[in-house]
Amino acid sequence: MKAVLQRVSAASVECGGKTVSEIGKGFMVLLGVTKEDTAEAADVLAAKIAGLRVFSDENGKMNLGLEDVGGEVIVVSNFTLCADCSHGRRPSFINAQRPQQANELYEYFIKRLKFYGVPKVGTGVFGGDMLLHIRNDGPVTIILDTDDLK
Repeated sequence: MKAVLQRVSAASVECGGKTVSEIGKGFMVLLGVTKEDTAEAADVLAAKIAGLRVFSDENGKMNLGLEDVGGEVIVVSNFTLCADCSHGRRPSFINAQRPQQANELYEYFIKRLKFYGVPKVGTGVFGGDMLLHIRNDGPVTIILDTDDLK
């Protein structure tokens, strides 16, 4: 699994002209599910994100996690994170998981974030054409890949 995590002061997802999710302080997570991904990978990634300490403490150090700041999360499925741009100018998405299996792991990932203590987890619309409104805080943007996590 691949995730692009952005620390936000606020974020929302719009689909079909309607707001489907919105949060205050927390993370906007773009999630890419590859053919090799498993429930175990989703669990590892959810635990990592729920525990990341990237919010500033009283000394301005990134030392606080979601739980410490009452943070929330929006997770948006984003198959284009699985793009292979190694040849030519047109990306290949051959490494992206098929939609049904990707949606199952996406839903499982959301449940695991809640299990790890994230009080509010919003979502996008799986497979939908969405507008993301992100007020990036910092900016702090972190790329996570389960292939690299121990």
